[in-house]
This record gives sequence, C-alpha cells and structure tokens, in this order.
Amino acid sequence: MTDGFTEFETPTPPPVPPAAVRRLRLTDFRCYAALDLELGPAPVALYGANGAGKTNLLEALSFLVPGRGLRSAGADGVARKDASGPAEAWAVFAEMETRDGEVRLGVGARNGGRRETRIDGEPAPQGELARLVPMIWLTPAQDRLFAGPRADRLKFFDRLVYAADPAHAEAATAYDKVRTRRQRLLDEGQADPAWLNALESEMAGHGVAMAAARLDALIRLQGEIDARPEGAFPQADLALDGAVEADLADGLDAGTAEDRFAAALRDGRRRDGAAGRTLTRGPHRTELVARHREKDQPAGDCSTGEQKALILTLALAQARALAWQGGVAPLLLFDEACAHLDAPRREGLAREILASGSQAWLTGVERVLFEPFGERVQYFEVDAARVRRPE
Repeated sequence: MTDGFTEFETPTPPPVPPAAVRRLRLTDFRCYAALDLELGPAPVALYGANGAGKTNLLEALSFLVPGRGLRSAGADGVARKDASGPAEAWAVFAEMETRDGEVRLGVGARNGGRRETRIDGEPAPQGELARLVPMIWLTPAQDRLFAGPRADRLKFFDRLVYAADPAHAEAATAYDKVRTRRQRLLDEGQADPAWLNALESEMAGHGVAMAAARLDALIRLQGEIDARPEGAFPQADLALDGAVEADLADGLDAGTAEDRFAAALRDGRRRDGAAGRTLTRGPHRTELVARHREKDQPAGDCSTGEQKALILTLALAQARALAWQGGVAPLLLFDEACAHLDAPRREGLAREILASGSQAWLTGVERVLFEPFGERVQYFEVDAARVRRPE
C-alpha cells in the first residue's frame, strides 16, 4: 500500500489550482459560538460522533455561494441558539484562494434580517460569490435521489448547472417569481389578458434561458462521464425530459422556442387557473432521466449504494468539467460521502478527489473511513462543536 492506495495508480497532478479555504472563522453559527481554523489546500476530513457539528461546518461553507445553504435553512435559520433564544447576529468569514487570487469573503445576518455579503471587506452582490467560488455539495438526503420526487432531481441538477453558470440561478429565480405572479392572477379569475400576455412572454424568456443552460451543462457532463472508463463509479446515461429543452434540442432557435412556450401558457390559462398551479409543461416540470449504463437499468431501480455511486459519478464529472471550463477546481462538500460505499468505492472516491485537485470537505463518524486518502488529506476531529487536529 502506498499513501492509502492499493490497486489504483497514483493520481496525476491537478491540471488547475483549487478554490480552497485557507482560513475559516464562524461566529454564532449553529452550534459554534466561535471557531477559527487555518487550513492548507488539500482535502479536509472531518470525523466525529453524530451531532458533533460536522455538517454545520459544511453548511457554513455552503453560504459562501448564493442560495439557502445545503440544508435550505436560509439566513434566518442558522443563528446559534441558547436558553435565551437565537443570537442577534451570525457570520461566516473565509480567506480563500479563488480564480481571482486570494480573496476574503464574509457572509452573515443580523436580527433575523437579510443575508449580507462582503468581498475583501466591501458590500457585494451574492451573485459575485458564485463566480469566485464554484461549489458542489452532496448530502445524505440525496442517497436515493433517483427514486424520490422529480422536483428533488431537478433541484440537484440545477445546482450542478449553477456551479458552471451563475446566470442560471438568476434566470430560475426570475422565472419562479413571474410564474407565481401569473398564477396569482389566474387564481383571482379576472386578469387583464394583456397583463397575462406580458407575464407569459417574460416567463418564456427566462424559461428558454434556463433550458438552454441545462442542455449545455448536460452535454458537458455526459462528455466527462463518457471520457472516463467505468471504474469504482458506474457510467450513467443522462437525458432531460422537458418540453422547452426538447424544442431547443430539436434545433429551434431561442426566439421561436419562446414564442411556442408563451403560446402554450396562453392555451393553458383555464387549466392552470382551475388547478391552482402551472400544469403547462415548462422548465419547472422538467425531469432528469438517468440510467445505469452497464445494467441498462433506470437509476431509480438501483440499490441505495448504486444510486449513491451514480450521484457521485455526476458530481465528480461536473467537478472535472468545471475545472476545465473555469480554470479552477471547485470546492466540494460531501456530507457522509462514504456511507453506503464499500471499500473499493471508498478508495475510488479518494482517488477521484485527489486527481481532481479539488479541496473536498468530507464528513464521517470514524477516521478509518478516510484511510484511502493516506496523508494527502487534512484530518480534523469534531467533538461537541470543538474542532482540533489529531496528534
């Protein structure tokens, strides 16, 4: 055995530098009253008992990109609580290596208010974080993603798209806002047709932009999967089952696709109003379809371990695509990544992460789960919101 690897070759040097956290400070975030960690660029292994605070560290990092964090808690749900109630303010500060060099990032909120973002001490829009720090995360809730609700698969895929194309998040947010406004008018039953026409035209524009970004990401992702022979993680065949995506894939230009979607929305007004939701097929109803290539089996019919391996296939392929596309290896947050993985797949995961060059943050209940990394990972023991390097 060499550095924790057995049958695998030593990973090749990473082709690009990583987006890496070099210092992390927390103030009144979840269970952490205060924390100050200094780190190198290598992957990070956090181990300790359930409830010790490992996932809270990953959640703190997930607030360094736009959105509600990996638990979907939002800015008003993460302030540390004690007997007197929640803290008045919380903050996450990170010194990071990014595609723009060394940058100081800060996020936080006061008195349950909106999240504030600072870059090098100056106020900044959240969208700038996504450009600086491409990030991918996986949680145990996604272990049976392919057997669960369609919306969860679409949310997972959209997060992969966001990491490559921050504008996708803006289009998706705008689309959902306009869709909500349109539905409210339909529910009221006496909307001005001209007003609905305007909303549906705007909705179609955002929807086509979303569909185009998804198709571009799918092509890159499938290309990365196909470029690697099947090893520890199975190859997958991916597709998007959506009306707007199908129009674009068939060669329709964006303007024609927008006109077709807007017409479908007009034709579906009575139905959508009666149902109280948008039944008209649009990007909000798209399905991510995945098959286990070797078994020629829908991913949802695979075992829990196989589904987790397929999800890791997608995440690792997207990490490689992002590195080549953006010139920096993304930050990876893998909560309980080794659960449901056998020993060969744990070794394969270590090999893939080290070869990617990414600073991956991984959690597990025991240090032994990370043995395949050998000494190429930074170990931290987490116990009751205390984080220390083992001696």
